[in-house]
Amino acid sequence: MSTATRRDRTPDSHLFPTRPYDLVREFVIAAITMVVLTVALAAVFSSPDEHAITLSAWAKAAPADVVATATAELAGTTTSAGYGAPYNTAAEGQKLGPLALQKWAGVRIPVDSANDLVISPLRQAAAGDPTLTNALATWTSAPVAQQASWAGDYSDALTKAPDGDPAKVAAGSYGPVPQLAASYLSLARTGALQSELTSGAFYPTDQTKPLLLLADGAYLEDQARAEHLGGDQWGMMNETGNYPGQPWMWLYTFWYQIPPFSTSSNADALVWGVMAVLTLGLILLPFIPGLRALPRHLGVHKLIWRASR
Repeated sequence: MSTATRRDRTPDSHLFPTRPYDLVREFVIAAITMVVLTVALAAVFSSPDEHAITLSAWAKAAPADVVATATAELAGTTTSAGYGAPYNTAAEGQKLGPLALQKWAGVRIPVDSANDLVISPLRQAAAGDPTLTNALATWTSAPVAQQASWAGDYSDALTKAPDGDPAKVAAGSYGPVPQLAASYLSLARTGALQSELTSGAFYPTDQTKPLLLLADGAYLEDQARAEHLGGDQWGMMNETGNYPGQPWMWLYTFWYQIPPFSTSSNADALVWGVMAVLTLGLILLPFIPGLRALPRHLGVHKLIWRASR
């Protein structure tokens, strides 16, 4: 047999440099490293996993706030009452430059704060309660201007009362509003209000109305600020049952903390616009000259190759 023939039959491992590689060992090391890092980072940077705030818990923890919020809903002075689209036409809404995005969306989830959040639930609970029935009849038969006057005066009186306590409100012409507010608080305490605002569903999936009501009060904001989740704060919390929860929103909420977004009345629209541009840039990254070449110029792949040798 000739030398050439023997050389042709030589294993490829003799012709090219090789090195042993244990894939199982590398996988085990990587898995253990990730587990240790995950546990350590979770212990250091974990966020509290609080229970959802219910209307019943709100009524028990801050009854004066429930009464004040119900009264403000009747007066039409809450955030939801004057929010605009998609709930009502009370305001033009936020804009992105000359584009009235909120107004263009229109009213898709019609909400009349006074009737939908207060009067309607009370009507459902009025059966067998003549006092509440009479109060509702007096309210509904009064002109809109009179209703606003009653509710506005009682709301002002609650603000001036010590600790906002309804029992310490000065005497005045408030019509049936004090009775409506008191019955509303009782309904909230029993947990029935939550059911009424979600159409009585056993497994409700639409929490729009309860959330609007909570957001109109002061209690939710107080709880949020205590967890560093206020509007001018930057924090996140676990969102049980809704994968992936809130952590993905860190980039979105970041923009609210810096000017001009932090001082703009159109912050939501502006941040949405920025995120839309960034998302579009990410999608089109392979087609943008210069940006698509960054990985090659940065040379990160070379560092990875060297580390794996």
